[in-house]
Amino acid sequence: MENMTHRPVRIPTVLAATAAAVALVVSGCGSGTTDEQTADQFAGDGTFPRTVGADVVIESRPTSIVSLSPTATETLFAVGAGEQVVAVDSQSDFPTDAPRTELSAYTPSLEAIIGYDPDLVVASDDIDGLVAGLDAAEVPVLLLPAATSIDDTYAQIETIADATGHDAEGDAVVADMRTRIDAAVASVPQSNATYFHELDSMLYTVTSESFIGRIYGLFGLTSIADGAGTDYPQMSDEGVVTADPDIVFLADSQCCGVTAEAVAARPGWASTTAVRDGSIVTMDEDLSSRWGPRVADQVEAVASALGG
Repeated sequence: MENMTHRPVRIPTVLAATAAAVALVVSGCGSGTTDEQTADQFAGDGTFPRTVGADVVIESRPTSIVSLSPTATETLFAVGAGEQVVAVDSQSDFPTDAPRTELSAYTPSLEAIIGYDPDLVVASDDIDGLVAGLDAAEVPVLLLPAATSIDDTYAQIETIADATGHDAEGDAVVADMRTRIDAAVASVPQSNATYFHELDSMLYTVTSESFIGRIYGLFGLTSIADGAGTDYPQMSDEGVVTADPDIVFLADSQCCGVTAEAVAARPGWASTTAVRDGSIVTMDEDLSSRWGPRVADQVEAVASALGG
């Protein structure tokens, strides 16, 4: 699982993304082509070398990629670059055929990463001098922090696709996501309901300004934690009961065994609208904490919970 928050729950944190989408500038593509450029062409998607992100130069189509981000791993496989991936971090559990290793994204070992002889590393955070160390080893690093909007997700998918020589596939993944998300949102009436999205049993939650909150916002839903001053605040039993959410979304059933029955038994919670109406919904915690191609699945899951 990959965490988008600034708080220490279950796994260490990653940096929040900037609001700006990741830009792509293709370089080294003159009017003529050399034998080397022709060899680097892949599925008609252009030539290498090329520059991706702000300044990451990739000399040739990567064939030995290391992913240190579950979201990046999902994206690499979704755009057709799975066969180019030689190792993924210990948290990358989807797809199941990804070459999962003991590599840690949170305490990265430069020596272990370089041991896979990568020609591209994709990560979500620069921890312990990761980028500088790989730069010194002349290994390009694509740093893609946690998205803050669905547009960020689209931009990161296209960036990974471009970096790996799968430009057209990346465009196709984004187009399919847009279609599915639009259809899911249109499948249910807009709601003015309030919600509490439970990240863990310590009652950490999300506001409407968080990435997860923006997904709920597509349906008109509003977080009871808005105004907390942080996108991922911690609430109390009393605070939740007083706010009286219409819906409770549980993103801690898989990790922590939290059930609707356990929620109803908490002090005062039986009086909330969500408990009285039976509106306690179990969500897939990985879908709720990653910002890759399966965002469309998350949007469809919310639509289903609302009756779509």
